[in-house]
Amino acid sequence: MPVDGQGSGLPRCHRHPERETGVSCARCGRPVCPECMVSASVGFQCPDCVRGAAEQAPRQRTSFGGVLALGDGALVTKVLIGLNLLVFLLTEYVSRDWQVKLGLVSWAPLPGLRYGMAEGPQEWYRLVTAMFVHGGLLHIATNMFSLWVLGPQLERVLGRVRFVVLYLVSGIVGNALSFMLTAGPNQLFTVGASGAIFGLLGATAVLFRVRRVPMQPVIALLVVNLVITFSLKSMIDWRAHIGGLVAGAVIAAGMMYAPRAHRNLVQGLTTVAVLAVGLALVLLGMARLPG
Repeated sequence: MPVDGQGSGLPRCHRHPERETGVSCARCGRPVCPECMVSASVGFQCPDCVRGAAEQAPRQRTSFGGVLALGDGALVTKVLIGLNLLVFLLTEYVSRDWQVKLGLVSWAPLPGLRYGMAEGPQEWYRLVTAMFVHGGLLHIATNMFSLWVLGPQLERVLGRVRFVVLYLVSGIVGNALSFMLTAGPNQLFTVGASGAIFGLLGATAVLFRVRRVPMQPVIALLVVNLVITFSLKSMIDWRAHIGGLVAGAVIAAGMMYAPRAHRNLVQGLTTVAVLAVGLALVLLGMARLPG
């Protein structure tokens, strides 16, 4: 303690110059006061060194190379559900015109008139937006329940970025297959996240296979969904379901079976290849259209 207005001769904290201290940071050696001391395995460290060590430490990754998410492991799943609900409110209760603007429309009723996807690249955004449009409460309820069941597990094991890629590319390829197989003089209107969700289902089957988890539950779920799909094929776009399922399984296989030494390369090439197949399906659909 200072005596008669004079200091004790102790060094002063480098963050609080008005405070004297006899403790130094174990890393950089600078003086630190009790407020700045951070307990370490040996001695104390200053906040700057602790922050720097945290930034330099390698980020923890999942078994398939994704960055391990800190905190909420289902954040992306919740965001996707929120986006779907937001678009549903817009298209169902604010303006139904947006269902047509965002849906996978491929052909207009008037002969020779192209519309939507069939018009050309300027309308191909519908491959993505159609995934967030739903036709009624039952439609969105069943899809969002499936997303909540399948999403969090895959998000945690793949990491957020890989999970988003799996979801979106599966949905795009599902919509592309739907467009290719139905492009023609009859109007097509397809909406829903089912293609992307079937992609998650295919990825879950691959995950169970990789982890050697009994396959019976996911096979039963897959069979039930396929039976419903083809039993109600007049009301359900089975093409988007099959396209999403195959795309999701292939992407997941590339992500989960990729050798560690070339993991990012294999995962990236697999995803690009599947996306290229989706583009090829769209181009084939365009070629089938008259005029």
